Amino acid sequence: MSDAGALLADAVGARHVLSGEAIAEEYGGDESLAVARRAPAYAVRPASAAEVADVLRIAGERRIPVTARGAGTGMSGACVPAPGGIVVSFERMNRVLQVDAVNHVAVVQPGVSLEALDRAVAPAGLCYPVRLGEPSASVGGTIATNAGGMHAVRHGVTRHHVLGLEAVLASGAIVRSGGKYVKTSAGYDLTQLLVGSEGTLALVTEATLRLRPRAGRSATVLAAFGSEEDVFRAVPPLAGGGPEPGGGPAPSGGPEPVALEYVDLLAMAAIAADGPEGTSGLGIPEDVRRAALGYLLVVLEDRSASRLEEDVESVATRLLGLGALDVFVLPAGAARKLTEARERAFWTAKAAGADDVVDAVVPRGALPELLAAARAAAEDTGSLVTGCGHAGDGNVHLSVFQPDPVRRDEVLRRLFRAAGEHGGAVSGEHGVGRAKKPYFLELEDPAKVELMRGIKLAFDPRGILNPGVLLDPGPQASTSVGSAPLVSPVTEVT
Repeated sequence: MSDAGALLADAVGARHVLSGEAIAEEYGGDESLAVARRAPAYAVRPASAAEVADVLRIAGERRIPVTARGAGTGMSGACVPAPGGIVVSFERMNRVLQVDAVNHVAVVQPGVSLEALDRAVAPAGLCYPVRLGEPSASVGGTIATNAGGMHAVRHGVTRHHVLGLEAVLASGAIVRSGGKYVKTSAGYDLTQLLVGSEGTLALVTEATLRLRPRAGRSATVLAAFGSEEDVFRAVPPLAGGGPEPGGGPAPSGGPEPVALEYVDLLAMAAIAADGPEGTSGLGIPEDVRRAALGYLLVVLEDRSASRLEEDVESVATRLLGLGALDVFVLPAGAARKLTEARERAFWTAKAAGADDVVDAVVPRGALPELLAAARAAAEDTGSLVTGCGHAGDGNVHLSVFQPDPVRRDEVLRRLFRAAGEHGGAVSGEHGVGRAKKPYFLELEDPAKVELMRGIKLAFDPRGILNPGVLLDPGPQASTSVGSAPLVSPVTEVT
């Protein structure tokens, strides 16, 4: 491998090629609780698409596996490198190249964080509406997983805002797809194929993103419910996607929330632990707090103060009609505190000792059924499963507390199977990565998986791009650096 190190140094500069003890632990993985970190042979930090192309040409000639890395905030183990591999870190490719206020687009490098992008587009009165719980996440990472976030119920997920990409193929060829336009009918849509591909088809080096006008005002409404099922049953009517509980038709029109977030008791406990302002600062009476087993957080936005006030009143009335124990319009400070606590839910669960956090997704009308399956699996295995998440788009994040790997595997398998049986999938926004790959391959349509293998082979015939993520390595990826296989397909999850 020493000759590879010398060639990589020529490609990106010797100070931007790390090896051995110089490789920081962070380059070995992400925030997954289920996949152990693993040090790569090299971590390289290119500064341009041309340098990325040189790295991939070197890796391809030597059959060295390559894993892309953004901010490392992923939760599926997708940026855990294969043994003896190269991590391509985009930390130096972190510029907002253009904010085009006329066409409402931004052109950015993959290492740009969501918070840096927001700062760059705010002076133009625009925003990038993909709002995640971790604003330090990189744009490239969110593209790799097709991340959704809190505002997906109104604005959609990442793929709805990616208009074009520059990417480097495994061969080192640089390709462009899409551009500053919102529709095209010219051949295969390579842009959308790369979104959500988790670094297995190409490495994104530039993205053209759709922006939206920035909302002038916002309001937050919190509703307390007597059961988690009642929370989820209230979601479709509020989102305009289902009948009222009891069989009545959903009213047409009405406010369109920008976020419909389920807040569990764990998040509420975290707020209460902050001190005397805790839940009392939200205006929740003690009797309601004791009776509530789940909360729904509703965020509304509008440029008009009067219209926003009308929307808040309308939503509050609707929530009471949908079975809420009580409804609270939160002051700005309390709303910010609660939203931040919801966004920190993963860290709260991790600190509490969660053994895994999964993001199964179903049609939002099937959320009660998914929750029932989660409870049954937890009861049968002696586990604890708690949840919060983006209830408005059916994406619930479930924290699993079960240290025994066999029992935990049973819980996860039953959860993912239930999601599939109710029209959903094993992941709503975190991706399959290494953590959920065994379940994905077991439960997905085999014909679809084989089609994906064919696409992977067309893009990456030598199998060097993130082997072992999403799909097991095919025969083309069994070539080794030295004599060891690139990936052990069964023992990835630890």
